[in-house]
Amino acid sequence: MATFFGEVVVAPSRAGVDDEEWAEEAREDTPEDREIRRELERKRYRPRGAPPPLSSLLWEIDVLWTLKSGASTESSADEPFVCSKFIVAVGHNAAAFLSSFILDSVCWEVVGVVKLWNEWCRTSNTTTVLPTDSFCLFYRLISDPTVLLCQCSCYVAEDQQFQWLEKVFGCMQKEGLQVTILSTCPVADYKTQESTLTLPSPFLKALKTKEYKEQVCCPLLEQPNIVRDLPAA
Repeated sequence: MATFFGEVVVAPSRAGVDDEEWAEEAREDTPEDREIRRELERKRYRPRGAPPPLSSLLWEIDVLWTLKSGASTESSADEPFVCSKFIVAVGHNAAAFLSSFILDSVCWEVVGVVKLWNEWCRTSNTTTVLPTDSFCLFYRLISDPTVLLCQCSCYVAEDQQFQWLEKVFGCMQKEGLQVTILSTCPVADYKTQESTLTLPSPFLKALKTKEYKEQVCCPLLEQPNIVRDLPAA
């Protein structure tokens, strides 16, 4: 660390670290850290085109539905169910918004769950659909079963996003389906010619596809702002 502005200091280097110090640092890793590192090397760094190993099933995304008779069943694209409106809240802030203003009533019931495993999220292997078992839940409006909500506050890795979309939307009929996605980002990431200090916080912007014909409830998001991660997918 420099003691005065402009002082030249030598950056720390591991070139002179002996094997004993390396071994001591390795011993500080928890068993879970070592397990995650092994799964990362086994799953993500395999040769291109090579099939995934059989022992890497923890990386698979499982979607379980309880739409019939309360029993948990794996999703199947052979029998898609009717869904007119599907609202997805991605991230802790968006999920908390649903909990505070929509899901606080008794008009909703839990009908599904997504279980996944990656370096930032590890859900249990139980098939019980409870909020304590997963961070991604599906709710159905009791008065209108064709309206579904998804509360996704867990991290979905980049190489899991397509699988998440394929399995979730593979269960629904696409005709007449309207999808609304709620997500948040820091005001500092918002690109505008105005000063971010004068912007009201929070504020709402929207993006829509050309197929969406209804009027949006807020101004459209200006260029060059973009959406990232699962909402973008």
